[in-house]
Amino acid sequence: MRVGIYGGTFNPPHIGHVQAAKVAADQLGLDLLLIIPVGTPPHKKLPPASPSADIRLFMTLTAFRNMQNSIVSNIEVKNPEPSYTVETVKVIKEIYPEAKLFLLLGTDMFLSLESWSDHVTLLETVTPAVFSRNPGDSLRIREYSKRLHELHGANAEIIINNVVSISSSELREMLPMRGGVEYMAEANYSYIIKKRLYGAKPDWNWLRERAQSMLSPSRLQHVLGCEAEALRLAERWGVDQDDAREAAILHDITKRFGLEANLRILEDHGITVGKLENAEEKLLHAKSGAALAKHVFGVSKVVSDAIMWHTTGRARMTALEKVIYLADYIEPTRDFPGVDKLRALAYKSLDGAMVMGLEISIKDMWTRGITPNRTTFDALNDLKV
Repeated sequence: MRVGIYGGTFNPPHIGHVQAAKVAADQLGLDLLLIIPVGTPPHKKLPPASPSADIRLFMTLTAFRNMQNSIVSNIEVKNPEPSYTVETVKVIKEIYPEAKLFLLLGTDMFLSLESWSDHVTLLETVTPAVFSRNPGDSLRIREYSKRLHELHGANAEIIINNVVSISSSELREMLPMRGGVEYMAEANYSYIIKKRLYGAKPDWNWLRERAQSMLSPSRLQHVLGCEAEALRLAERWGVDQDDAREAAILHDITKRFGLEANLRILEDHGITVGKLENAEEKLLHAKSGAALAKHVFGVSKVVSDAIMWHTTGRARMTALEKVIYLADYIEPTRDFPGVDKLRALAYKSLDGAMVMGLEISIKDMWTRGITPNRTTFDALNDLKV
């Protein structure tokens, strides 16, 4: 039996890891590949803000879930002490005593192998299988292999791997810049965004696609228009444009949900709904949308609040909340008496436009026989003080 051992921090796991594992399994003719996320690295600390070992294990399980003849092991994660490869290999050898073991590792790790804990025992137990991405790597691997063979009688295998050129460290740098989505399993990227691991911010196209999948077709143009308007207003009034864009993209994600679905979302997230809001379904989507935006897409409180109040407004609104309220009201597809005047005013006086918009909203509700929400009056009175 030929068993591969593929360890690493997997911080985070990406398609490069998976494709490299598949290449190794094929080239080495492996019967089984053990993927082993490290718990506590023995030689260096994990980068700041790295997720826990349990989370890295979870993401590794997700990344490799479709790979045949592979097992993701928690053998090192469950060990609170530093994870020395030689100790892990000893355990694996006890489980598979007759197997030929291959230790998969990168070129740089291989070239430092003699500095590893009890490397002599390690080389007696495993055959290093080294990933090579270019001819230069292969040359260095061969030269060092010759040394290991002369000193320890060990042989190494070279795995030609030029499928994906990405590292976890590069990915960690990309995620806060709204990049990296193409290098990860969808489920892992969604999880990272939900938890905002690594300081990640969602790729705009990814976020837009997820939001649009929750919208009715008739609302797509409205939401796109709201996004564009929010960006313009944010620039005009010195509001963070990233916050404005996130709020605009997500502000209507529960709009098409029925009354019962919206109430269920609010209940699931511990949000109390008054009697008036039960009667006026239109008001519910703002609160349920804010809850989902926070718990599914990991938005900040300021963004969640902007979604929460984009329909009714409230007293002491932030500039971002005003921008989203007005962007929703005056985006290009809107057409009602006074909208052109309101659009012009929104770029001259933010508070003046809010007063006008709230007054139009209150008048419209009275006309339709709906009692305006108390928070709308609070918003208007606060701005008029």
